[in-house]
Amino acid sequence: MPGPPPKTTAKTWTGLAVLVLPLLLITIDGTVLIMALPEISADMSPSGTQQLWMIDTYSLVLAGLLVAMSSVGERFGRRRNLLVGAVLFALASVLGALATEPWMLIAARALLGVGGAIMMPSTLSLARNMFLDRQERRYAMAVWAAMASVGGAAGPVVGGWIIETFSWQAAFLMNIPVMLLLLVLGPLLLPESRNPDLHRIDIPSVALSFVGLIGVVYSIKTLTGGKDVGLGLTALAVGLLAITLFVRRQLRLPTPLLDVRLFTVRYFRGAVITDLLAILAMAGALLALTQHLQLVLGLSPLRTSFWLMPQAVLAAGAAFVGAALVKRHPPAHVVTGGLLTTATGFGLTVFLTPASPPLLVAAVLGLVSLGAGMALALSNDIIMSSVRPERAGQAAATSETAYEVGTTLGTAVLGGLLVSWYTRAASARTDALGLPADLLDRVSSTLAEALIVAGEIGGGTGSLVLAAAKEAFTEAAVVTGVAGAGVMVVAAVWALVTLRGVSANLDLAEEHERHERQLH
Repeated sequence: MPGPPPKTTAKTWTGLAVLVLPLLLITIDGTVLIMALPEISADMSPSGTQQLWMIDTYSLVLAGLLVAMSSVGERFGRRRNLLVGAVLFALASVLGALATEPWMLIAARALLGVGGAIMMPSTLSLARNMFLDRQERRYAMAVWAAMASVGGAAGPVVGGWIIETFSWQAAFLMNIPVMLLLLVLGPLLLPESRNPDLHRIDIPSVALSFVGLIGVVYSIKTLTGGKDVGLGLTALAVGLLAITLFVRRQLRLPTPLLDVRLFTVRYFRGAVITDLLAILAMAGALLALTQHLQLVLGLSPLRTSFWLMPQAVLAAGAAFVGAALVKRHPPAHVVTGGLLTTATGFGLTVFLTPASPPLLVAAVLGLVSLGAGMALALSNDIIMSSVRPERAGQAAATSETAYEVGTTLGTAVLGGLLVSWYTRAASARTDALGLPADLLDRVSSTLAEALIVAGEIGGGTGSLVLAAAKEAFTEAAVVTGVAGAGVMVVAAVWALVTLRGVSANLDLAEEHERHERQLH
């Protein structure tokens, strides 16, 4: 009988602190530009579609490359991958700060996504390999999940402070000192690890996974926008075909890029899809509510960040609350309770009006962060505990792909719902004002553009345009919040069913290997 796993040292916990630094920035960068959209709109005049691309190109590229980059890290070394990604992330940050046109900013965000995809699987797989004791690993996973939640929640807070104090360009430049610190401390504190059984990287699998994810997400973006339906359906068909071919190829390969048989295990499948649905709803709500604070209520970026601070604090503590509760309650019940708490937060958006106090928005986002933080910490622990240390990279890539696909889908689906509902509502409210067609188009494109038009017109008509646009956006935000609540209820039911029977002390990796032997 093997002895108990070795306990960790102070150096190991310090190494975990170093690991969460890039994770924090990767997740912050997913949402930091939400606060910068008004300033970017004033500088570059991007269209509504370009604004969405500025936000979700990063997550789209990140999601498309995570599986491939995790395989690269398993072969060439996860620590090495982490450091290479840090260099690329820093260079992309410089390019983003220097952007002067919408396409330049979108390109910089894409390059940031490549750097993030190289780093992110290493942060989770290295943590998995550094903590072999199940109880210690659960708290390590809670730290990792807490920082991921804090990054997503703190992105607008950090962005608000930086933009108010400096400019939107500083939201890119803040990455550079952290990446330099990682390059110095990483080699000193982080152990190198790789998968000795992985002999080569299957390039066709890399291409199929990227094309599949990009095709499906792009199709959703296109179809939710209501334009280019033919292009959207074509992208969907190509994406689904690529994913089908990818899965078939993985089942035939002796060393697959992604072990798709993991999805035959109910609790693994349940935890991954729970992650995806929870992040999808959170991303869409954050996009709507931060713009409500800035553009409808007229708060400055700094004051907006003040009202977003409670959600960042709750996101940080929620993961540890979940880790404590699971000692007394089944994981399925804790995850389900967290998701229903999040749904309750979304439900509060029905009380939102153009005159609602910022406290209401803070309460919505606080409940969302508390519930989702609890659920995501435990589902992430279930995913990573399902595999042996040498296969941690594939589990990490799966978990993080769900996170990034959820972020991208949230921006695409719920963000697309927000934009399209606003467009219809704004058009209906301003048609009777007798504005020229070009001004009507501008007013109904985005709320930021409507505010500019109202200022240009001035007088009573300008005030009417302003009021109509704010009412239209608030209506769209309420619809988006209700949709988010519906997604979370679905996720709660899914988690309750699929995670039933998972024990906090169960050796999930051994259970999966028994299941896999039965399949063969």
